[in-house]
Parts: sequence; C-alpha cells; structure tokens
Amino acid sequence: MFGIIPFDMRNDLAAREDGFDRLFNWMNRPISSFFNDAGFSGKAFNVDVKDTGNSYELKAELPGVSKDDINLSYKDNYLTISTQQEKSQEEKDEDGCYIRRERYSGSMSRSFYIDNVDENNCQADFKDGILTVTLPKAAERVDTPKQIPIHSA
Repeated sequence: MFGIIPFDMRNDLAAREDGFDRLFNWMNRPISSFFNDAGFSGKAFNVDVKDTGNSYELKAELPGVSKDDINLSYKDNYLTISTQQEKSQEEKDEDGCYIRRERYSGSMSRSFYIDNVDENNCQADFKDGILTVTLPKAAERVDTPKQIPIHSA
C-alpha cells in the first residue's frame, strides 16, 4: 500500500572507520553529507501518512517554503512532493561595496507509493508551513467471475 524510497543510508552503525579510512572513502559518501555545515542537510522534510478509512492524508512540514515553490503530482501510483527555492541576500556599505553577499539554491523531494486513489478528487491545502494532502480512496472493485458462453461451431 505505501512505500517510502530511502535515498540515504548514512546511519550504518556497523561501519566503523578511522580518519585514514575516511580520507580514502570520501567518494562513497552521498554528496549531501558535504553540505551539512552550509545549512543543507541530506534529510528531506518530515511527512506523516494516515489512513482515515475512506481516504489517505499526508501532512508535510515545509517551514520557510512558500506555496508557489511547492510542486505536487500523482502519477503511476506515486505521489511526489517537491520544492525548489532560490534566495539571495545582499548587504552593502555606504560606498556601495559589498560587505557580504550570499545566495542559496536548493531543492527537496519525497515520493510515496499509494495505490487505490481517486485521482480526480485529490485536494491539497497549505497553511503555516504544513502541506495537507487528502487522497480519497477509489471505489472498491469487486471482481466477480463472469460466465463466458461457449458457442458450438
């Protein structure tokens, strides 16, 4: 019914290495691990998934993201929530010379396998940094055996 696709398996407690090993194994690490000090963590946003009986409800925490930066799609039984942000900040002295100039560009994405969804009645609301997606369940199909008549030739 649900499937979460792991993108990063960094919490392997069995892997033990010293500084010398890390020096030669840096190429095997995910690229996101190099940006943790720059404010980007490899972890995507938190999502809660709930089965309410007649629908599925997802709540995604997206603080600091505007509604226009969120892309929400459902295709081939996969619900994908993605965001892309670009920010810039400039500070100048009295002469117009830069004292500090910073830019940020980043994106996050999560996909969930959810089948048996009525695609035409899905709804999404975004308020106070929380994206709430309601996916109504499709009507149950009852597969009853159908008799196939046999004609003589």
